[in-house]
Amino acid sequence: MAEIQPLRGWRYNPELGSRIAELVSPLFDVVSPKQRAALYQNPLNSIHLSVPLGDDPAGAALTRLREWQSRGILRQDELPGIYAYYQYFRLPGSAQAYCRKGFMCHIRAYDWAENVVLRHENTLPASVNDRAELLARTEFQTSATHGLYRDDAFELEQYLDEAMRTPLYETEEDYQGARDVLAVIQDARIIRRFQQVLADREVILADGHHRYEGSLAYRRARQQAAPDATGREPWNYHLMYLTNAAADDLRILPTHRLLLELPGNLSDEEFLCRLTPYFTVLPRPEATDLPEFIAGKLWAFGLYLNGQAYKIRLRPEVHQQLDWETTPEVKALDLTVLHFFVLEKALGIAGPEAQRSWPGVTYARNFAECLLRVDNGEARAALIVNEVRMNEVEAVCHSGAVMPPKSTFFYPKTIGGFLFSSIADEEADNHFTAYYQHHAPR
Repeated sequence: MAEIQPLRGWRYNPELGSRIAELVSPLFDVVSPKQRAALYQNPLNSIHLSVPLGDDPAGAALTRLREWQSRGILRQDELPGIYAYYQYFRLPGSAQAYCRKGFMCHIRAYDWAENVVLRHENTLPASVNDRAELLARTEFQTSATHGLYRDDAFELEQYLDEAMRTPLYETEEDYQGARDVLAVIQDARIIRRFQQVLADREVILADGHHRYEGSLAYRRARQQAAPDATGREPWNYHLMYLTNAAADDLRILPTHRLLLELPGNLSDEEFLCRLTPYFTVLPRPEATDLPEFIAGKLWAFGLYLNGQAYKIRLRPEVHQQLDWETTPEVKALDLTVLHFFVLEKALGIAGPEAQRSWPGVTYARNFAECLLRVDNGEARAALIVNEVRMNEVEAVCHSGAVMPPKSTFFYPKTIGGFLFSSIADEEADNHFTAYYQHHAPR
């Protein structure tokens, strides 16, 4: 199934590595404008490679990359390795400590039709093109996408734990409150065992669909230009962070929906009236209790409308009206129910494509922000949802379908700047590559 390869990672030199917290950055699709403005002030921050500025951003990234390489700001490890990456964190409002264990490596950039890397969401063409252009110009991968494999025996964690005894980098606390630690495994016997375990696995793409599709687009372009290529060229591979889907420390946070407007300028009363054929609507005295009141309940949501809180729950007998052309696994999801019965049936925004382009809905992960934006008039209503469960993600991926937009928010997000990866042609010119590829599954 999945072919993975070690890589000779590019990293900040040891002197800069001692203050790595100043050089890391959030992923390109979650960094806020305020964060960007602050990070750009540091001329050595990794954001200059991952989210470059200027009239020709990709060209600016290439110029900076070549400068950093020539000055020794970035240096390439002599030996190939698999890079252990741990994130220690707590969830908002909880004292429980978690550690998400994973590792970064190269994975073959499989087309979706090969059913080795599985997706659970659609992408926006403009964002894919942006990532593909940056990759084509620099041949440098600045942040790993997040993939999930399932190993109920937890075989690889013992090797990751051992590597973590001698870390390469460590942050005290990143922008989201997590502590990030990087280590490396360069023992050929252990690396081959990683390859063998993943050879029996499919990989679910948790985060980074645009970056992964950017790699696919670049690989296809190179294949068309070189029809006699062997399939072993560096540009066939993609940088991925892999974590075990069986682990308890894999957290998915909910993403709530904010209705910025009600179509046709519906009144609050008309909106509630349109919901009642599909939902039981129960007023609640305290909006702050909504997450607890819907927790663990199928097809249940919180509604905050003009200062009043409600619990709404789908009437089970109407679920059969959900007639979108998708799989039973997708139809069973809370968010599919929400999008069909609230956005389509109650508000008249018919179909997934129309909903994706409708400017009247936006998304927020912070529950308190949802209430605040309704109270200050930025939004007409907030729809509070439960988190998607990991078994639901797996079921949808294996059904071959995709979820509604913004269904999952895997937490914490990985950070950029810990490890960079080159897929330039010269990366093939070493005996390490031939050795590991010889032992890899095809």
